[in-house]
Amino acid sequence: MVREISAGGVVVRNKDGSWWMAAIELPAGPPADPTKRAKPKPVLCLPKGLIDPGENALEAALREVREETGITAAPIVKLGDSKYVYVRSWSDGERVFKIVSFYLLRYESGRIDHIADAMRIEVARAKWVPLEDAPKLLAYGGEKQMALKALQYLEAHAEV
Repeated sequence: MVREISAGGVVVRNKDGSWWMAAIELPAGPPADPTKRAKPKPVLCLPKGLIDPGENALEAALREVREETGITAAPIVKLGDSKYVYVRSWSDGERVFKIVSFYLLRYESGRIDHIADAMRIEVARAKWVPLEDAPKLLAYGGEKQMALKALQYLEAHAEV
């Protein structure tokens, strides 16, 4: 089994007394049933990606956030690791054991969804969503947990 090590971020911003989180929407794949034209439900997830050679996990998380959302962020705390197995559907069908280190990050600058055209193969769009809604909106269990941890951390640390 192949192993992959990635990193990502829960980027938060306080606007008008509410916490908002940066999320990315994946590009829509082909319809599950080609005879129907119904749009597939958008898949919302956290920005994340593989750690490049010479990078540490935090550096990778900050880079991935910048590349996939168009914004820059500063670290607050590591939230934890999400571990899971998936099967590569786009190439060799290999099973992959993946570990993703997630960080709670504070928005610093930039405009959400201002990303390179080349990134559109990975990200249909980036947007702000209410952090309190994120555990319901995100597609993947491990990411739902990280959004919940971020919310709990912010509730416990008013100084952030």
